[in-house]
Amino acid sequence: MNRRACLSLMMAAVAAGGPALAQDGVRTLTDPAHPLRPAWEAWKALCLTPDGRIVDGFQSGASHSEGQGYGLVLAATFGDLPACQAIVTWTERHLAVREDALLAWRWRQDATPQVTDRNNASDGDLFYAWGLILAEAQGASAEFRPRAVAIAQDLARLCLADHPDGSGQILLLPAAMGFLRETGVVVNPSYYMPLAMTELAEAAGTPRLAQAGRDGAALIDALAQDGPVPDWVMIDAAGVQPAPPEFSGLSGYEAVRVPLFALWSGQAQGQAVRAHVAATAEDDAAMAGQGTPTRIDPRTGEVSERSPHPGYAAVARLAECASRGGTGSLMPRFDVDQPYYPATLHLMSLVVQITTYPRCVPL
Repeated sequence: MNRRACLSLMMAAVAAGGPALAQDGVRTLTDPAHPLRPAWEAWKALCLTPDGRIVDGFQSGASHSEGQGYGLVLAATFGDLPACQAIVTWTERHLAVREDALLAWRWRQDATPQVTDRNNASDGDLFYAWGLILAEAQGASAEFRPRAVAIAQDLARLCLADHPDGSGQILLLPAAMGFLRETGVVVNPSYYMPLAMTELAEAAGTPRLAQAGRDGAALIDALAQDGPVPDWVMIDAAGVQPAPPEFSGLSGYEAVRVPLFALWSGQAQGQAVRAHVAATAEDDAAMAGQGTPTRIDPRTGEVSERSPHPGYAAVARLAECASRGGTGSLMPRFDVDQPYYPATLHLMSLVVQITTYPRCVPL
């Protein structure tokens, strides 16, 4: 079936009943004949080694817990159990080196020792544990679930902090060490993934993790009231403050995940999604083909960097369509001629479109 015929059938199914198509998308992504399957196979060829390592070529070929988590969630979503097992085997062998259940953050093949940062990254742990739950539900090893539970419990124990204002809100720390300061808590909004936090908390019996997800969504909406969400902020007793000098206060390559994860969590009308649309999809230069804004001053809206990689455009175009309740989107087709990070955002965006926003089928 050619792409035009496939799109016609999908649009007819949308007209017949969008929610039903969304559920069908969840089921059929595991079908080898699904039209998105070639994108998954292309992503694997670009990013995944046969032994289960996700390689970030742009970062000197390093691997991170984030990439392993993203890869595992995608593999489980497509029902690719051999890929799931390979990713888990590599991750457990090389990154599960801490005394707790969390993963070391970074590994480099050319370094000695190869684990170059034993601190964890809470988003990597979150996605990896969520991927274990999703993979187990697809028929992977029964050992995946208890491992996910252990990670969730240590995330709740080591990577959650009470809001300094005493309100009872819970903040997600970017890692177990280094982000609780005398002046407040350093927070990366893109580390929050509400859907993953909710589903993992339910599976593991960690209600504080679910509350952190809800509180994080509220924090992100507040941050987006005046513009796109920044990469980093400081939270103190008085509220939100600029990030410390060593952290980016722009809305950049990290913050692009905020609207994507909000969309994945069903929050298409959230302020963070709308702010991202205003800053990217409605940008005149982007409309003229000059690249998607990737570094934006949240206060002024000034764009300091753009990217031609289609993964960033995919997030912007999905956000534009979903936030407006539209039918048909300008999301670009998947392209391997881009680095690991935008390629991963691109594939995730396509997964979110077909499972959650079927009316936003790429035209």
